[in-house]
Amino acid sequence: MPARPATLSRSSFASPRTGRSNVRWLVCGFLFAATTINYMDRSVLSLIEPALHALPFMGWDFSQDASHQSVFNNHFGNIVTSFVLAYGIGLFGAGRLIDKVGTKVGYALAIFVWALASMSHALVGSVIGFCIARFMLGIGEAGNFPAALKATTEWFPPQERALVTGIFNSGTNVAYFVAPILIPLVTIKYGWHAAFFTTGSFGMVWLVLWLLFPYNKLLRDSAPSHAPLVRAPPHTGSLYRKVAKQPGLYAFAIGKMLTDPIWWFYLFWLPKYFHENYNLDLQHLGPPLIAVYLSSSIGSVAGGWLAGFRIKRGHSINSGRKFAMLVCACAALPVMLVPYAHRLFPGNVWCAVGLLAVAVAAHQGWSCNLFSTPSDMFPSTSVSTVVGIGSAAGAVGGAIFTQITKIIWTTHPFLIFLMGALAYLIALAIFQKLVPHIGDPEVALAAN
Repeated sequence: MPARPATLSRSSFASPRTGRSNVRWLVCGFLFAATTINYMDRSVLSLIEPALHALPFMGWDFSQDASHQSVFNNHFGNIVTSFVLAYGIGLFGAGRLIDKVGTKVGYALAIFVWALASMSHALVGSVIGFCIARFMLGIGEAGNFPAALKATTEWFPPQERALVTGIFNSGTNVAYFVAPILIPLVTIKYGWHAAFFTTGSFGMVWLVLWLLFPYNKLLRDSAPSHAPLVRAPPHTGSLYRKVAKQPGLYAFAIGKMLTDPIWWFYLFWLPKYFHENYNLDLQHLGPPLIAVYLSSSIGSVAGGWLAGFRIKRGHSINSGRKFAMLVCACAALPVMLVPYAHRLFPGNVWCAVGLLAVAVAAHQGWSCNLFSTPSDMFPSTSVSTVVGIGSAAGAVGGAIFTQITKIIWTTHPFLIFLMGALAYLIALAIFQKLVPHIGDPEVALAAN
């Protein structure tokens, strides 16, 4: 029987006990709002993709159909890759930065950078300009999930964390309920430049409210024993070196590397898929996208609830997390049929919408549980670092997958969706091999 991997000790790191104050749900509300804004900012490019055809520097050839637009697809893929690569670079350092400066300051810095970067898209006039703007957006947005996961670890007990993660992570889907309505309306009336200014301004409003919120004071008042979380004792040795010895880091990172690219694909390429296969323009993209992402919001909350339901009824954290992840991995399998939907039901977009709705719901249910595993395996003072490293691996996988997608988008779409269907089961098998039992973060890393 495999030995249970060593994890982290209270002797080396501060560890949370959650205050039961209802203020923690206000914190959850902040995390939800920030995540919603985060995904609205990154969604603008894909939603205005039809409008980009009119920009000469993007290379759309109006004498050819959608299956012969290799120049445009290459430019679009490179712009998307700029964001994903920057997101990975930012995540590698964002987690450690947030662990050092604290959740409040780290979150404020992140949203300030990404809000400015979002608005800067309106000033560009070339493919390189778009790439630079997307790069800076990725750097800023990298701080969202490490900060949100750290706040979740600080304020919530283990049995609530997957649910809370599901709630704030559902902001990614709410963004796709609001954005497909808001962005086309703004773009049609004021032009694509205004769309970037609109979403960027939401971030600035959130920043003001966050700076006014007494996060650290309320954390101390609601749970006096939380004081070490605000300023933990200095670590002995290198934190990176310590977490690098933990199998949990690699299980989380590989899981992100295999499955994050699928979400990037849904995020950036679905509007393009609907436009090219069903001729849906800016005015008609909204209902299919809203249906898909409304379903994913339900999946996000349901996935977190399922794990918590099992844990509260006596199952271990290991059983709760992995059972929910297995259910989600199996639910993602039918998405491989999407490339055949428009051939079997030409002109009827809703068959594809149904398959995609189940797939993105499965992804979000999977994601909220995978995101909860670092707080199950590591103490709060290293959670952001682990999440940052793992999410950086996810971004690398996303960049690779985007480069593959732009090449085979018109020739082998089935391969793209097949990879999207199988990625979760493969990732779960690897996770189980590396971490047969998700343990308590109180067991020792000090031995390393």
